[in-house]
Amino acid sequence: MKKVKVGIIGCGGIANEKHMPALAKDERVKMVAFCDIIKERAEAAAKQYGGKDAKVYEDYQELLKDKSIDVVHVCTPNRMHGPITVDSLYAGKHVMCEKPMAKTAADAKAMVEAAKATGKKLTIGYQNRFRKDSLYLKKMCERGDLGEVYFAKAHAIRRRAVPTWGVFTNEYEQGGGSLIDIGTHALDLTLWLMDNYKPKAVLGTAFHKLGKQKNSGNAWGDWDTENFTVEDSAFGYVTFENGATVFLESSWALNTLENGEAICTLCGTEAGADFRDGLRINKVDLGAQTIVRPSMAGQGVAFFDASGQATPAEVEERQWIDAVLNDTEPLVKPEQAYTVTRILEAIYESNKTGKAVYFDEEAPAPKTPVKKSGKKAAK
Repeated sequence: MKKVKVGIIGCGGIANEKHMPALAKDERVKMVAFCDIIKERAEAAAKQYGGKDAKVYEDYQELLKDKSIDVVHVCTPNRMHGPITVDSLYAGKHVMCEKPMAKTAADAKAMVEAAKATGKKLTIGYQNRFRKDSLYLKKMCERGDLGEVYFAKAHAIRRRAVPTWGVFTNEYEQGGGSLIDIGTHALDLTLWLMDNYKPKAVLGTAFHKLGKQKNSGNAWGDWDTENFTVEDSAFGYVTFENGATVFLESSWALNTLENGEAICTLCGTEAGADFRDGLRINKVDLGAQTIVRPSMAGQGVAFFDASGQATPAEVEERQWIDAVLNDTEPLVKPEQAYTVTRILEAIYESNKTGKAVYFDEEAPAPKTPVKKSGKKAAK
């Protein structure tokens, strides 16, 4: 059986928590190269997930010179997603890039164009599409059970859960806070379920209200108030060419009891759906308001434990490797992720100007070429 040879660029948190464990469970995959600007992290990853011949790099450009590598997983801070992905595609590698697609819409557009120019596959790590409840609701939407979905809410709300490690609160490295970190998941899921990628206008706000507070009650301990340079919450109102509307809410810190992230609420002409208490479908049946709760767990079979099912990250990884081996399209298409990035950027821009952003034109090309950046990065 052919082994897909994978190189990991960025051996920090997301690589260790999601990408490498999922790849390690796929017998069709062999992780052969590991890169990080902190060499010790790459060495530790190689020891745990690579074989005796695994190679370690501090410069991703050196990793890309290895012609035997088929696939690259980009797991760096957001700022380097675009440059590394474009360089990897032009080096002849298929690329799985962790979300968000890029720090800017211009970089995301360059990634799409590089994938088209090289003929290599590109996908973005939106693993929430691969949850059982998400896949079930997608089939319902495709069958028309909800009718025309004309209003939706994308939810990414944490009461007090600011990530205090890595560079999450660094605007230069990440491009933003809660919106680009977890808001991106909620928006991607919502647009995918609606199958609507034609935004018309965006009005947004972003708040820096709680980042300087101490004794925060944060889930991971107090954050560094001096280096908290991103928003703690952000909100967007998005209209689409067909008249549909989406409200996006995101926060790492907000005085609210309405928690919930990577979920959405859909309102259609025939029915509605949400993930507030598991997947719930609401509709009128025989003149009565009803709520249907599809079961996502294996039940009714003695001695069967459904907890052993694959995680969304593992399902995502296997679908991605299937696409590489069978020359099929990955579920998360780069053009879709590009639209998500454009909307996120528009919310930030609207917050700065106090005006709505209209999607009359494509995002501008990068001021400097993304290809062959020669930079190094790690997450």
